[in-house]
Amino acid sequence: MSTRVRTALISTAGHCKVACGFCFRADRAHGFLNTATYTRALSRLKEAGVEAVCLSGGEPTHHPQLRQLVRLSRQFGMAVSMVTSARTVAEVIALSQVTHLLTNVTVSADSQGAMRLGRTTRSTASGIDTLRTVGTAATILHVTCWGLRDEECQDLVRLVSEAGVEVQFSPVVLDARTLRREGKSVQEYLAQQRHDADVLGRYFALSTRYRSYLEELEDLQLPTDAVERWSCRSTTAYVSAEGDIRRCPYGQAAVNVHAPRAAIRHLLTAPAQDLVIPDCAAICRPASTSEDGAQRTAV
Repeated sequence: MSTRVRTALISTAGHCKVACGFCFRADRAHGFLNTATYTRALSRLKEAGVEAVCLSGGEPTHHPQLRQLVRLSRQFGMAVSMVTSARTVAEVIALSQVTHLLTNVTVSADSQGAMRLGRTTRSTASGIDTLRTVGTAATILHVTCWGLRDEECQDLVRLVSEAGVEVQFSPVVLDARTLRREGKSVQEYLAQQRHDADVLGRYFALSTRYRSYLEELEDLQLPTDAVERWSCRSTTAYVSAEGDIRRCPYGQAAVNVHAPRAAIRHLLTAPAQDLVIPDCAAICRPASTSEDGAQRTAV
């Protein structure tokens, strides 16, 4: 059975200055997404029934034609949203110039432990400052969590309540190489995820989907004969900065936007062949859930 692709995550650049130590990006390169390539991608996605696109990293506010990218999406009748780590004056100005054209803006932030682990400076306070500055109603603070403490969660409750923004959470997802670098076993890593969920649960109304998601990640990290990896269920396709379309950022099958229409449509409409792995599970959501996603919470 094929899962219909409804949206597309589009990488606007092949690089990102934040360079999180736990970044889930499947591909990295130099340069920006070409507007001609983007236009062709929109045309082919539209033909396959895609209704909305999300501009993502690298950092979309660095793209020299960001406003044109947003306007092109709207000209194709597609809703367009953005995920950004914008913090600098130049980045926030670039974001502010297009927010009125976006259906949603998600600003990424990291917990204090995640900042240390990933060597980032994306604090929750600075993320809320960005959301306040851009001044749009549809805003979300997305917090990647690691090593949470009660005091930190109490401060976050106060910050998001005062700012009136929605908050989402996701656990840090580490690959085998990063685990070795940090000197942590898989068991220690999974125990930290469960601990962070318990701390969050004392201050935020975590959805049942969030905890189910942690169980799925554990099944993927510690597979047994009784647990089978499942096929990709994502309703979101992926377009790289080079113009390659995949059902998942980590998918093996790819078709370039310059390929024949039939090849692109087949990729997007045929049953997915890729199996879910921990890396793609960090950004993949099953189509069967009625909730917005495993990371959504209510303050």
